[in-house]
Amino acid sequence: MAMTKMISTVKRYLPSKRKLMQLYFGLLFNANLKGYVTGNIYRGSTKSVCVPGMNCYSCPGAVGACPLGSLQGAFSADRSTLYYVGGILLLYSVLFGRLICGWLCPFGLIQELLHKIKTPKLKKSPVTRLLSYLKYVLLVVFVLIIPIAYAFKDTPQPAFCKYICPSGTLEGGLGLLANKVNESYFSMLGPLFTWKFLLLISIMIGCVFIFRLFCRFICPLGALYGLFNKVSIFGVQFDKATCTDCGLCTAHCKMDIHHVGDQECISCGECIDICPTKAISWKGAGIFLKQNDIPHKPNKTRKVARIVSYVLMIALLIGAFAYYWNDDAGGVNAELGNEIGDLCYGYDLELLTKDGISQDTVNPINTGKITIINFWGTWCTPCVNELPYFDRIASEYADSVSVIAIHTHMVVETAPEYIGKYYSDSSILFAKDYPVDDVGLNGGYYSSLGGRGMFPYTVILDENGVIVANFLSSVEYEQLKEVVDAQLNN
Repeated sequence: MAMTKMISTVKRYLPSKRKLMQLYFGLLFNANLKGYVTGNIYRGSTKSVCVPGMNCYSCPGAVGACPLGSLQGAFSADRSTLYYVGGILLLYSVLFGRLICGWLCPFGLIQELLHKIKTPKLKKSPVTRLLSYLKYVLLVVFVLIIPIAYAFKDTPQPAFCKYICPSGTLEGGLGLLANKVNESYFSMLGPLFTWKFLLLISIMIGCVFIFRLFCRFICPLGALYGLFNKVSIFGVQFDKATCTDCGLCTAHCKMDIHHVGDQECISCGECIDICPTKAISWKGAGIFLKQNDIPHKPNKTRKVARIVSYVLMIALLIGAFAYYWNDDAGGVNAELGNEIGDLCYGYDLELLTKDGISQDTVNPINTGKITIINFWGTWCTPCVNELPYFDRIASEYADSVSVIAIHTHMVVETAPEYIGKYYSDSSILFAKDYPVDDVGLNGGYYSSLGGRGMFPYTVILDENGVIVANFLSSVEYEQLKEVVDAQLNN
């Protein structure tokens, strides 16, 4: 009897297969172990792919993008980006629904581990079920309305990520600040970070007493996935004909479900063993198993298949660790912004030539070189006086420096003639800023990079698109050369 009790106690503290899967995918989505050592975020090719769960882009280990953050940013990008991100989200939703929350989300695992701390727990009630609708409000307001409204002004505004997301604060903010190489970031922290840090602490403390507080009441990604639970290919389902409405499944579930498989269900599968009539089963099981062939004691063939699957999964994880450790495509320890040390905002700007506005575009953060961005205008005497310095830099450092002179959209019609007269053979890329109603005549890209009404204005980026210097008003050739040489010798 004592031995049986001891085994039962040990089993209670061993991680379930679901938690092992959560841990596995948490490691796989954050396989850039080198980022934790160097304090840099990864910006390689896989960063353009959204992972299924909530996983901050700015986490030092993240090897993919967060689908929620990508969606907010896509509203201010070109249509192809919006279609791409929307298509990935739709694919995840139709395939898995909120099964992603229960099995694949790293932040979900953190919440569940916090809830294991022994304290009195707040049980679900009509109040918690009412609060579960809050995440749909946040989805509509912070993920859709605010980013879309700013998209009409051509200004990116990932509102949920910026003002609320605790996953971003924990994985991205604290993940970077924990490394000594980023200690200078502490001087940049302000009221917004204080607010998000206090919100994170509050949510994490709340998760000790309330099961998956963030998932149930706040997470817009879970709200979005939940809308597809009924039509998703994988998840849990119940057979109405077999169900006796005993209520054991809803009573056992820690989420605020009304019935198995509704929009609040995270498809954890615990209800399958609880159901006395076996009315609950896995959706999509027929893809992998024969009908009703889900034995508790798998036969020899299935045991071999399971072992092979485990070996392949572990090999994939080890391979990912090795790949990202040796990949030099990353190396940026900055978040989007317009201050020195921030990752510069990107935008496809129309090029200007002596013949007018070209069909070609340039994005200052995608040149692959040190990039000098100069905001100017033909009407601005200091601007035209310093253009020869930029022309000289563009010529002398043609292989390693890209100079982009962005004309304010005000009286832009004068620019082609001026370019043709003085800079027809220049290595400078001339481009046109875009208008934004709420910033007067200054231009949208100018404003997004911190311009406040004075011209000329110069911003210099390193090869990764991080802002390394800026100059308000005129700049001399020697100043430009000093910054460029410092970056080349870095």
